[in-house]
Parts: sequence; C-alpha cells; structure tokens
Amino acid sequence: MADIAERSQRIVGEWLKRQSRADHTADPLNIGRAFMEMTTKLIANPARMMQAQLGFWQDYVTLWQNTTRRIMGMDTDPVIAAATSDKRFKDEAWKENEVFDFIKQSYLLSARYVQDVVTHVDGLDTKTAQKVDFYSRQFIDAMSPSNFLLTNPEVLRKTAETGGENLLKGLNNLLGDLERGKGQLRIKMTDTDAFKVGENIGVSPGKVVFQNELMQLIQYTPSTEKVLKRPLVIAPPWINKFYILDLRPKNSFVRWAVSQGHTVFVISWVNPDEKLAEKGFEDYLKDGFLAALDAIEAATGEREVNAIGYCLGGTLLAATLAYMTAKGDDRIKTATFFVTMMDFQESGELGVFIDEEQLRALEDKMNKRGYLEGSEMASTFNMLRANDLIWSFVVNNYLMGNDPFPFDLLYWNADSTRMPARMHSFYLRKMYQENLLAKSNGIELDGVPIDLGSIKTPAYFLSTREDHIAPWKSTYRGTQLLGGPKRFVLAASGHIAGVVNPPEGGKYGHWISKDLPPDPDSWFQGATEMAGSWWPDWQRWILASSKAQVPARQPGDGKLTAIEEAPGSYVQVKLT
Repeated sequence: MADIAERSQRIVGEWLKRQSRADHTADPLNIGRAFMEMTTKLIANPARMMQAQLGFWQDYVTLWQNTTRRIMGMDTDPVIAAATSDKRFKDEAWKENEVFDFIKQSYLLSARYVQDVVTHVDGLDTKTAQKVDFYSRQFIDAMSPSNFLLTNPEVLRKTAETGGENLLKGLNNLLGDLERGKGQLRIKMTDTDAFKVGENIGVSPGKVVFQNELMQLIQYTPSTEKVLKRPLVIAPPWINKFYILDLRPKNSFVRWAVSQGHTVFVISWVNPDEKLAEKGFEDYLKDGFLAALDAIEAATGEREVNAIGYCLGGTLLAATLAYMTAKGDDRIKTATFFVTMMDFQESGELGVFIDEEQLRALEDKMNKRGYLEGSEMASTFNMLRANDLIWSFVVNNYLMGNDPFPFDLLYWNADSTRMPARMHSFYLRKMYQENLLAKSNGIELDGVPIDLGSIKTPAYFLSTREDHIAPWKSTYRGTQLLGGPKRFVLAASGHIAGVVNPPEGGKYGHWISKDLPPDPDSWFQGATEMAGSWWPDWQRWILASSKAQVPARQPGDGKLTAIEEAPGSYVQVKLT
C-alpha cells in the first residue's frame, strides 16, 4: 500500500506539471458542436422526444413488473435481451440472479433509448449524425454495469473469494499502465514479455537485402526447389508493422506464400521520428514501392513482379500503379489489394475523426513534434471496438486483478508506429476528407496526375465482411475505379482475422462471384459462399497469369548483398 501511495503521488504530480505546460483546446474532437446541433433539432421536434420517452417508460414498467414476478418465483420472458455475441453479460448471474438481471435489462433499455433518440434526429447532416451516434455509443459502452465493481457479479464474487486482493492487484495494474504511458492511460492488453519479434513471432527465415530512410526490404528463404519466375512483393501499411503477415508459422501468410513457390519480398517500414517529418506520400511511393521494384530486379534479375498491398499499403499500390502507367512502367503484372480503400466517400466510423476542426488540431500537434504519435493512432482504432479493446481489459486488469493473457495479435496491435507529419496530413486531407484519389487526376504525386482508371493491371480485391476500419462496401468501390480485369472476394470476419486465415485452420469462409455490378449489395446477393480460407483462391488466380518457374533463389545470391537477418532492425524500433 505504501508503494502504491508513493507511485500514485508521483503520477499525479507529473500530470499536474504537464497540465501547467499544455496548450489546451477546449474541444479537440469537436464533439460539443455536434451534440449542441442535435439538441437544437430535438427541441424543435418535442413530439418525437415524447414518443421515445413514452416507449422507454412503458418498457421500464414492464421490467419492474417482471422482476417482481421473478422474485415471487414466477417465470417471465426478458423485456430485452443482450446479443448472443455480447461478452459483457456471459456470466450466469446476469441471467439467474433477479437483481443482476434487472440491472442488465435496465441498462440495455436505457442504451436502446439513447441510441433510438440520437439516431432518429431529423435535419442533421450525415457527418454530424455519425459523430453524435459514435460518441453516444462510447458513452453507453462506458456506462455498462459490467464496468463497475458493485454491479458486476463476477467481480463481486472474485472480491469475496480473495478478500479484496483482486482490487489491490488491479490498482497496481492501473498504476503500472499509467507509469508506462507517463501519465496517459496505456492499457496493457497482453503479456508483452511473452513475445519477441524474430524469436517467437516474425520468425520466417530470410534476410534484409536493401534499405533506405523509409524501409528495409526483406527477401525470404525459399522452401521449394523451384519457384515462380515472378517474385512477389508485399507492401504492408505503415500504420502498423509488417509482421501481422508473419505472426507464427501456423498462421503466417509469408510462410505459406513461400511454400507455394513464391519468392517473397516484404517492405518493412521505418518507425519515423521528427527527422522524417517532411516525408510525403510521394516519398513512400518512390522510396518505398519503386525502390523495392528496383531492388528486386537487382536481387533476382526479374523485371516483372506480382504485388500485394495491405490496407494503406494497398492505397499506395493503387497510386503507384497509376503513377507507373503514366510513366509507361509495366513491371507490376498483377496487383492484389487486401482490405484497401481507394474511394473514401463512405469511410466508416473513422470518418468521425475527419473534419476541419479536428484536422487543424491534429496538424498543430504533428507540426510541433514532426509526427503523429503511434499511441494516439492506436487509441483511435481501439475506440472503434471499445467493448473488446478497452472495457474488457479494464474489467480484467483493474477489477478482476488478472494479468493480461499472452496473445500474439494483441502484442502486434500494441506495437505502434508513428506517422510523418507531412505524409499523414496529405493522406487525411486529400483522401479521407476530400476523396481526391477516387477522382481522375484529383491528386498529383511527384508531379504526376493520378488516374486510377488508367490502370489495366489485373487486380484481386480481398475485403472482409466485418471490417470496422475499411468497410467492405467502400473497398468494393475500387473495383469500379480500376480499368483492367478484376476479381473481388469477400472473406468472413474482420480487418485482421479475415485476412490472416490460413487454409489449415479453415476458420472463416468467403464469398466469390464473377460479376462486378456497381452496387456491392447486388454483388453479395449473387455471390456464392465458399468454406474455408480464400488463400488457395488467390493462388489459383496468380497461377492463371503465369506459371513459369525457375530454380529457387537464395537471399543474397544476386547483385544485392544480405545486410542482416530477417525480420531486420527497422521493425525492432519501439515507442517508449
């Protein structure tokens, strides 16, 4: 207790010092104006408000009556039930105990009432309505009874069993997270000591064969005697680190692609600091994709390649293809886009964070440091799934007093990267805010107008049905922008699990269709559901373009000398 008191005092003191130095913005997320506008519209329509309140109180009276009957030993049906996927109320006491059942249902009724009110306000513009809905759900999620000691039966039971030691351990965990975040709450989602990149994750053998300021290029060691003549280059997003595609041997896309006869090259982006503040999107094009293509030709002697872009890496791939088309460069023979947005008109809930006020505040912050801090980006993504990525850990770590479970995916999720100020400002403004990439010649990169319609390269689109970062109906729009032959495949699950779905596991299925109508719903209605991973479908598509083989290539055997062992040193740079 003395140790906890001393640490608490130090953390509070450091926080107060920062507050005295901080340049505060009253409402950096611009939430107040959105809710003020909503309130004005509500007041203008009192009948709608009264109708919602009447329905809410009728349900509440029914709940009181049902709870009374249950206490008297009578069976009743719930007034409202939690979704079967809602893990917050999985403990049996939420159903079997009358008091906790009442608490749960009263919360669900209140949540439904709030959401019903804010989502049916007439006259709000789309952006404001989206912001009100998003932050209302953030509030609703935060107020769940599962998040509080006295209204969570599982926590109460643990407290009684341990004599309160769970709460003491939880306080210790909370202070540890505050210390790690230097006063900012940085929730520990996994046992960070259980993993080390290059030792038990990111372990596919290979060597770094090229590097510059922005990236290292890794060439992986072949596992077959012969390989496809065309090498495969993968550009991951620089918002996260590349080893999501090489977590463990059993779910590594890199390992699997190597086993299928590909000579795999992966771009490992630098974790930038203030020295790279002026690096722009065109620098990632030139010193990223184009530099990789030059290096691959030097390493293998092959000019033609197959290319994959993941998320933002796919957006870069699309821009690169348009740039290369304008330059008469046809080295990329097939292009694969993993969960990639090219048309940002309907960008999902990430659009909540993109308005002029928020962008100016973000740019002011980035310009002072030269970059966007990785933890800030991670916090934004975590808010999109607050119950899973925030509140479940609050309950587990702070109320239950448990240590987080070792989980490689969450380790990767917490291994954040920074964004150079100039690049990130361009990306948010020109793509998310103005949606200029989707317009012919809407943006220029290194003096070249970018026209996605000029791209004739065969393209494979892989999207995921439950993607909260790149909604599949938005990624589908890319099929209508590119000019060449295209195939669209929709995988089950989300932004990560739907992509990293090896055939051996067969956990999630996928949908396919030869038709590409303008409307994504029409595509889905005509699609056929297939069992298992989409990876073999992609391999068949690749082989249809070229099956030519050559003897296996070893990293360092060509004109490029191996620099260091995979996964390289750039990926090892961590945020403190």
